[in-house]
Amino acid sequence: MTTTQEPVIQALEVHKAFGELEILKGVTLEVRRGEVVVLIGASGSGKTTFIRCLNHLEDIQGGTIRVNGELMGFRERADGSRVRDSERNIARRRRDIGMVFQRFNLFPHMTVLENIIEAPIQVLGVARAAALEQARALLARVRLSDKAEHYPAQLSGGQQQRVAIARALAMKPQAMLFDEPTSALDPETVGEVLQVMKELAEDGMTMVVVTHEMGFAREVADRVVVLHQGELIEEGPPAQVFGNPTHPRTREFLSRVL
Repeated sequence: MTTTQEPVIQALEVHKAFGELEILKGVTLEVRRGEVVVLIGASGSGKTTFIRCLNHLEDIQGGTIRVNGELMGFRERADGSRVRDSERNIARRRRDIGMVFQRFNLFPHMTVLENIIEAPIQVLGVARAAALEQARALLARVRLSDKAEHYPAQLSGGQQQRVAIARALAMKPQAMLFDEPTSALDPETVGEVLQVMKELAEDGMTMVVVTHEMGFAREVADRVVVLHQGELIEEGPPAQVFGNPTHPRTREFLSRVL
């Protein structure tokens, strides 16, 4: 996989709280084009909250997030101060970042094909014929060509998650965010989803992945980032983080999960 020095996502000193509970305590992370960054850490460490902040599904209380150099969620005034951006602009910037959730969030009343073409037609204005052609190509990519006319309830969890990945790819995102994409799956279907994600990485997709699948992190990540109680405590290549972790909390976490 080829990475460049060009940053797609830049998070600087990101703070997030729910009421009095501080979830993120100044997290800074830069993700370069073509890079695969895997976030690991114990439950409650802030991984899911952080990834949801990256495309402004959660407001942040401090710091900045930029996607392709543009502020996410805010706009700058002439005097340098910042105000919340319009929902229209937030939605426009969000198009550049695909999101795959723990739960598949497919429209149950639509076929697989209809699920995939909905956003390109409605949001991007793609002609229906072109959207259908692209959707069929994406279904082939995730090895579900024979499920185009099925409804989500007729699919296994792993198949639904692969449709969700195809649906996100249909928007031609600059980067993909994965929030524990295999945590809701039966063990026998985890591998088929991870294989699709591995192939995306090999094709050069910029990815930020929250996962408990340490084998995937070891094999696919360019960089592993460890969060603990809302702070980034360690980051580096998989061989370093897994083979020679420097932070005691990282060693403690890995001793429990490996």
